[in-house]
Amino acid sequence: MSSGLAGPAPSPYRHAMAADTSVIGKKTGSSRLAVERGPVSNFAKAIKDESPIYQNVRVAVDAGFESIPAPPTFGFAMAHWGTFPENQPPPDPEADSGAVMKVIGGLMAQGGLVLHGEQEFEYHRPVVVGDVLVTEGRITDVYEKESRGKTMTFLVSETRYTDERTGEPVLTSRMNLIHRSA
Repeated sequence: MSSGLAGPAPSPYRHAMAADTSVIGKKTGSSRLAVERGPVSNFAKAIKDESPIYQNVRVAVDAGFESIPAPPTFGFAMAHWGTFPENQPPPDPEADSGAVMKVIGGLMAQGGLVLHGEQEFEYHRPVVVGDVLVTEGRITDVYEKESRGKTMTFLVSETRYTDERTGEPVLTSRMNLIHRSA
């Protein structure tokens, strides 16, 4: 005998398709970047940090650094400087530089908005002028949450920066992009 209870009705706010989790674990590419004094010093000025440690190598060395250190949030922007084309590694056949857009672009085609969510920097040692860093990016998670009748799809990526000379980790940067359905 039936109780007459039919379970919850499907939400009219769900995406037509679930989040594409097939990209989890995919490499997004690698690069080689030189940390240069001009961009580091200018970044410090742009964020209104007037500390002489970002402008004067003697002050930085006296403070215990090997050279001028990068400000803590420089990791967000440093991939835009010092990645000279002739110094880049050969393309990684396992990397899919379009993996992020495979997910986010598909969601954007359905409408809604894309937001930059959380950003996290895990420093294994300070980034300093003169470093040559090798990066490797990867998608670490894709998941959905419901919020106020909208589906929020989160795409989490991670970039690891290692010292080219030693192979030691320098910085791990994690960020997420969020798509909110229309």
